[in-house]
Amino acid sequence: MMKKLNQIAAMEPEMRALLAQMGRYVATGLAVTALQALVYWLLATPVRLHPQIANGIAYLFAVALGYVLHSAFTFRGHGTGGKKAARGVRFVLVSLVSLGLNALWVQIFVLWLNLPTWVPVPFMLFVTPFAVFALNRQWVFR
Repeated sequence: MMKKLNQIAAMEPEMRALLAQMGRYVATGLAVTALQALVYWLLATPVRLHPQIANGIAYLFAVALGYVLHSAFTFRGHGTGGKKAARGVRFVLVSLVSLGLNALWVQIFVLWLNLPTWVPVPFMLFVTPFAVFALNRQWVFR
């Protein structure tokens, strides 16, 4: 344990900041993504909305919550980011990538392969967030 602490202390400040930011992203992103997946599943399964409509509603919920939490917690103090309005527009554009990826998972697994509505959820939780983190870090909250 002490060796690990010494390794972290010996890291460059920028690398420590990146690791801390990634940790915050994982915690915040997992919470937002899990809530998004839950809203999707509840609307698509018990409520029986069309899976893509359920995905769209879940997306709107997650993008609003995600912007607030990532601005205040995940990427706080990261770069200048320009004006808030420009940052908000970039965040929405990146979130559309998230929507597109999640819609792709729903289309492939539920609509084309006729699998249960829960099958896209692992992809929503473990694939989409990594692409979105990179875009948020490099473009939205730079």
